[in-house]
Amino acid sequence: MHLLALGGSDAGISAALRARELDPSVEVSVMLADEYPNFSICGIPYLVAGEVADWRHLAHRHREQIEGLGIALLSSTTARSIDVAAHVVIATDADGFERAVPYDRLVVATGAVPVRPPIAGLDELGPRDGVHLLHTMDDARAVLSTLEERSPSRVVVVGAGYIGLEMAEALTARGVAVSVLEALPRVLATLDAELGDVVAAELADHGVEVLTSTVVTAIERDGAGLVVQARRHERDGEPLAVEVAAGMVLVVTGVAPDVALARDAGATLGPRGAIRVDRGMATGLPDVWAAGDCVVTHHALLGETYLPLGTTAHKQGRLAGENAIGGERAFAGSVGTQVVRVFGLVAARTGVRDDEARAAGLHPRTVATVADDHKAYYPGATPVRVRLTGERSTGRLLGVQMVGAVASAVHKRVDTAATAIFSGLAVDQVGDLDLSYTPPLGSPWDVLQVAAQNWHAFPADSNHDPR
Repeated sequence: MHLLALGGSDAGISAALRARELDPSVEVSVMLADEYPNFSICGIPYLVAGEVADWRHLAHRHREQIEGLGIALLSSTTARSIDVAAHVVIATDADGFERAVPYDRLVVATGAVPVRPPIAGLDELGPRDGVHLLHTMDDARAVLSTLEERSPSRVVVVGAGYIGLEMAEALTARGVAVSVLEALPRVLATLDAELGDVVAAELADHGVEVLTSTVVTAIERDGAGLVVQARRHERDGEPLAVEVAAGMVLVVTGVAPDVALARDAGATLGPRGAIRVDRGMATGLPDVWAAGDCVVTHHALLGETYLPLGTTAHKQGRLAGENAIGGERAFAGSVGTQVVRVFGLVAARTGVRDDEARAAGLHPRTVATVADDHKAYYPGATPVRVRLTGERSTGRLLGVQMVGAVASAVHKRVDTAATAIFSGLAVDQVGDLDLSYTPPLGSPWDVLQVAAQNWHAFPADSNHDPR
């Protein structure tokens, strides 16, 4: 049996590794369009910041390790089409020659592509001009080249999502002034405004200029530099024209699933145009599975959605590889757990917020809490801000958002919440959890448990905010 995976990132490599792990007799190949198999794209901001010293360190496994496990790497080879009936992938190699690669079982793990917003000049300008999108290792190396060759005094980051804010921190660490322009009314739109405002203040405290409700309309050359044109929408009155001069522009406004190969082969598409798969990652096409950022996500609370996350891609890829060689495992589902560090803060969320819950037909109520990360009498206690969402009628825990200092273990506290949501616990059952305690690290009632108690302490027809 020959298993072919299309894509050499998280899902594709996970599928290949799992297949070889379960059955060493299976012939496994991974086709990737570049020369970077199994690299951590999530680590790019820390490479730019200098926290990771060498780009090669971002490899989860080196080529020799992967090949040593019996996996053939078809690198710099671009898949052009899938002939499902013939069980063949038509591809172009690094020299431009076309080749047909046969398979018995296929895993499509083509990932996602950066969203290109409708900005005048974006299609004409590129890395040579100092204008970058950021999604691949080649993109990262191009950004580093611009920083080293041009030494820009200011960089404009278009987009205030996770990558945008991580890059704002990374560039600030390099001594570069940063302006972040975001079309939405707040940074980190996956959080409620009350917590997004805390993150925005942290950015400002570290010298990052943040302009929200600001739609970038054009990027233009200005001598050796660049000018970003935008419209800032105030609550009242006409939009204000904004112009920011920069030596480099970084556009990071999200991703879209890369589905052309599967779509043209006959695969069905779902939310956001992602490949529709069942819980076993099967596409419905004969002998074709799919996984990672190109496919729909089965969410424990929302059902079928699209939520591209590295953790999910690893799990889905592993399942696809197992099932492609005869397994019958099912994807247990996601609850959308995410976390990001922004200078001295960590912001995290899991489950759903009020608006997401209502859109799914649920009846949520959210209560805000502020509690110390450990006992106040032990030096260094810092506040953790929590917004906990539960279902009004059943008391089921639906979601948790947190912002706190890096040392306050926000990432592990939200993991506890994720476990509770995944397990279907009610809000009051969170208080029953047997969590660890010692004064330098926590309290007899953990921050999450205090938030759960507050959810019950206020009337069922209100949303409480301690401000």
